Amino acid sequence: MSGIFDTAKVRRAFGRAAPTYDAHATLQDEVRLRLQERLDDAALAPARILDLGAGTGRGTASLRQRYPQAQTIALDLALPMLKAARRQRTWLRPFARVCGDAEALPLADACIDLLHSNLCLQWCGSLDAVFDGMRRVMRPQGMLLFSSFGPQTLHELRNAFAEVDATAHVSRFLDIQQIGDAMLAAGFRDPVLERDTFVLTYPDLRSLMHELRAIGATNADPQRSRSLTGKAHLQRVVDAYEPLRANGLLPATYEVVYAQAWAPDAGQPRRSGNQDIASFPIDQLRGSRRIRR
Repeated sequence: MSGIFDTAKVRRAFGRAAPTYDAHATLQDEVRLRLQERLDDAALAPARILDLGAGTGRGTASLRQRYPQAQTIALDLALPMLKAARRQRTWLRPFARVCGDAEALPLADACIDLLHSNLCLQWCGSLDAVFDGMRRVMRPQGMLLFSSFGPQTLHELRNAFAEVDATAHVSRFLDIQQIGDAMLAAGFRDPVLERDTFVLTYPDLRSLMHELRAIGATNADPQRSRSLTGKAHLQRVVDAYEPLRANGLLPATYEVVYAQAWAPDAGQPRRSGNQDIASFPIDQLRGSRRIRR
């Protein structure tokens, strides 16, 4: 489950999209609202919250409003996104902004009570590394809540390109089973996973591709073509997509996976690379060894 995305490409694409993201992120906002509805029935009083892949900070601001006593941190890979997130801060509800990689979280161990991430994990190269880092920074019994795109996302666009050439043009995403297995392997307990399907419509293929660029959701597959797509080549893709038109519009499917789980009790080992790492309070170790004479 590693190496399926070019991290540098992801950073550049979302950095360029920072000025246009909010105007085109209607689906992302809807998914965020549905994701955070899962907090309505959770008896939480978090002292510190991490919004991982915070983007322009809309999700961070809503978490700050929901839990006004908590310290809230917006973390994103793209610095321009975090600069845009300043618009969401107020003097009454400030939040910290940290530029960092989800696969190498720049945070201390056991410092987060609620880890929230909306449509970020699908852009990470190693899900195992992400979950290991989440386990490391989360306090025992802390809550993990995230959403991610599933493999049916943009399958119409992927199939249209596949009819024209054999090069990867649409990013690949992990399915619900792979995500659940990775959560369990990392040691998270009581995982609950659900799935939604959204079908958005567009007047033409160029409108869909323009929206994807505007939110930074461009192809980050390492096997993607580095050359420009010519007009004739793109027209063949348009022709391949056109039979899907219904009621004058073209469909684009988005599969969304929602997941929640809990960090285990203190002392439970976490899987990092090829070894298990367990952490214990020093008080639990005192008197555990006898001095040999």
